[in-house]
Amino acid sequence: MSAGEPGSVVRRMLLGSQLRRLREARGITREAAGYSIRASESKISRMELGRVSFKTRDVEDLLTLYGITDEQERASLLSLAREANVAGWWHSYSDVLPSWFPTYVGLEGAASLIRAYEVQFVHGLLQTQAYARAVVKRGMRGASAADVEKRVALRLERQKYLLDDSGAPEFHIVLDEAALRRPYGDREVMRGQLQHLIEISQRPNVRLQIMPFSFGGHSGESGAFTILSFPESDLSDVVYLEQLTSALYLDKHEDVTQYETALKELQQDSPGPDESRDLLRGLLQLS
Repeated sequence: MSAGEPGSVVRRMLLGSQLRRLREARGITREAAGYSIRASESKISRMELGRVSFKTRDVEDLLTLYGITDEQERASLLSLAREANVAGWWHSYSDVLPSWFPTYVGLEGAASLIRAYEVQFVHGLLQTQAYARAVVKRGMRGASAADVEKRVALRLERQKYLLDDSGAPEFHIVLDEAALRRPYGDREVMRGQLQHLIEISQRPNVRLQIMPFSFGGHSGESGAFTILSFPESDLSDVVYLEQLTSALYLDKHEDVTQYETALKELQQDSPGPDESRDLLRGLLQLS
């Protein structure tokens, strides 16, 4: 993975988890670790979760505190810290992104499996350019045309990285029928979006299912969510929950398990990919 690609986020997470293990092995509290680098306990927590960039001096001081004197081991971890600070390809879009979203883009790009449930609109990775523009305009009221187009361009860039690349991850998505019935843009935009879903659902790495209204209540009642899984065995799955002014990243085993259970139930209760395509074709004929 070349410099500037999503690997930098994974490296932050890997370095953070290694620093946490070293701290815990020495029986040092986060508070004491924070004091040693002139920072707070919460800063250590964010570092160990890979949520912030790393200053070389801070990593050096922590390694000293944790009793890591072997030069080769220190050099390896400091090299990881430098690689973790490389800006991602999405950095140039940061002026039109919410503050929490670049972290998600990095995690998404590093995942080997992306599982999601969406109810409000078609998932961003499956949107056409015209549909994406309609969604962004609705969400960025008052924004300039240039800012809207930049956000749309980022969405299309994410699709290129995650659906068109030879090393693309597996993408399993359950779309609520509500997302297909709620119009964004005019009739032609919606028809184009439905046709796009039919086509993209036939890609080998995409598994698309529709949760129909006719099923009634289901396990997705808490709203949209995404579960990200990574090829590195050291990294736990992460559940991403987007809110109006922030986002939550859950990686505790018990939290992840509950969302995995909900998604499995959604997948079991929804028609399979072939039947879901038939449902899409039916909606296209009605539109």
